[in-house]
Amino acid sequence: MQDNNPTQQRRLRGFAAMSPEKKREIAGMGGRAAHATGRAHQFTTEEARAAGKKRHQRPDDVKPGN
Repeated sequence: MQDNNPTQQRRLRGFAAMSPEKKREIAGMGGRAAHATGRAHQFTTEEARAAGKKRHQRPDDVKPGN
């Protein structure tokens, strides 16, 4: 059970307590592992082009399901 005493300061835990560099290092390990096992998605030129085109549309130009 947690004590709700406002005079006690909360301490950051886990990723919140880590420096941005340490978080980046851990994320990089996960990315490298995903690529090494073949589980990471690699965009083809066509997929990247479609994603960029979709990203730069105005919200009223986006059609449902696209």
